[in-house]
Amino acid sequence: MTEQAAIRKQPSFREPTGKYTGILSWITSTDHKKIGLLYLYSIATFFIVGVLLGLAMKLELIAPGETIMKAQTYNQVFTLHGVIMIFLFIIPGIPASIGNFTLPLLIGAKDVSFPKINLLSWYLYVLGGLLALSTLLFGHGPADTGWTFYAPYSIKTGTNVTVAVLAAFVLGFSSILTGVNFLTTIHRMRCPGMSWFKMPLFPWSLYATAWIQVLATPIVGITLLMIVVERTLGVGFFDPAIGGDPILYQHLFWIYSHPAVYVMVLPAMGVVSEIIPVFVRKYIYGYKAIVVSGLAIAFVGYFVWGHHMFTSGMSDTARVVFSFITFLVAVPSGVKIFNWVATMYKGSIDLKPPLVYALSFIFLFMIGGLTGLVVGALATDIHVHATSFVVAHFHFTMFGGTGFAFLGAVHYWFPKIYGKIYNFKTAIIGWAILFVGFNLLYIPMFIMGIEGMPRRYYDYLPQFTNLNRLSTVGSWILATGLFIIFYNLVKGVRKGQPATDNIWNGKTLEWQTESPPSQENFETIPTVTEAPYNY
Repeated sequence: MTEQAAIRKQPSFREPTGKYTGILSWITSTDHKKIGLLYLYSIATFFIVGVLLGLAMKLELIAPGETIMKAQTYNQVFTLHGVIMIFLFIIPGIPASIGNFTLPLLIGAKDVSFPKINLLSWYLYVLGGLLALSTLLFGHGPADTGWTFYAPYSIKTGTNVTVAVLAAFVLGFSSILTGVNFLTTIHRMRCPGMSWFKMPLFPWSLYATAWIQVLATPIVGITLLMIVVERTLGVGFFDPAIGGDPILYQHLFWIYSHPAVYVMVLPAMGVVSEIIPVFVRKYIYGYKAIVVSGLAIAFVGYFVWGHHMFTSGMSDTARVVFSFITFLVAVPSGVKIFNWVATMYKGSIDLKPPLVYALSFIFLFMIGGLTGLVVGALATDIHVHATSFVVAHFHFTMFGGTGFAFLGAVHYWFPKIYGKIYNFKTAIIGWAILFVGFNLLYIPMFIMGIEGMPRRYYDYLPQFTNLNRLSTVGSWILATGLFIIFYNLVKGVRKGQPATDNIWNGKTLEWQTESPPSQENFETIPTVTEAPYNY
């Protein structure tokens, strides 16, 4: 450990500074770093639950017919898996945990704008998660509608849809509070000299994401409350038997949920934009193009929701327009990928674990994006709609994209968070097993989808047996990789070697502080005189 870190003038964020000690010092703290770690541990816990549910689904599909659960149970398992993975892992994963910890450090601030609201957002997150899990314990069990809660089935089923919907509603409030906090922090608390175009790219991605969180989340919140009102009071919003319109629900749901895809992936793109310059020792190519493309993704993402509904009966004109805009939104994503690859060209590449995850993100997200064009094209979407092709595409985009970027972010900022380092060799082994397992799990699902295997079915025709078995084996390999990764990180926290303050030789402000950072991040607020990534 450096001499600077050894003789800290301020206490570490992990040392008690308030009137409480132990767990109370954490759950009552308004320090953004502690709240970020509370989110990180909560998100990791829910992620493990979601993975176990996913393994149970794949085990059911290892052979035709009933294996370990009945059809109704399978419906409930994939619904709870979807709710946990979407609302409790992917959407809050990077912004609420890594973003909370690093944003003030990256912009030279001592905390976020609203520390108490920041803590409240975590409490709401935990409450929403507990509500979702509580559906296991009473009534007719968890919702069986899928994570989209499509009406009118969500109105009529006797399972605990109301509680699951309220859980998603509470989680939406948590997301809105985080977005408001980040917007205000970035606008008002950048350190002297940090103009908009001297700000690192991860804060830029959080900024674009926060606008989506604030503007789009209320729509799905109102929609979910409409389900509760219809189930409890019988008001005819979505049930055609009492004058409702189920297509209205689809419009309202996807007006939020497609922008939410970019809530999931934009922070991941920001993480990749931070990692690549550090490990290729070059200034990021096309800094302003990456910034503008991120804002363009956030903006255009509001107008593409209709491509989820090509088979629902909309007009041909609407389908053509939505298909065109869907292809259009791929352009700024392509700009980012071009700039990342151009940054690596002739760079001094140091293949450490964070860069391996960043490269995996680029590869897997490109597959997810290109297969997304298949779903966005009118003719091909008719063929693959509601098949396992869509499931594979979604997981390549979300887990192959955001999930790998999340793990890359954890490996990148781990030394700054804990002041220790994990085992690099074990980290690479865990990544390799995860990467192989992921592709073995989902690539067969592309093939099955093209051949007509429906999604959400717990049984299938014998012709899909071999591919389903291959996919199930892939899930076991993936879980093994995740276990090695988590074991290595936990071991690093407990027994890792001390890390220097700037172990990666990064140029952004968080690497100019001690590891772990002091209570208020900086003894004196820094002044920025040059652009970030100036290698």
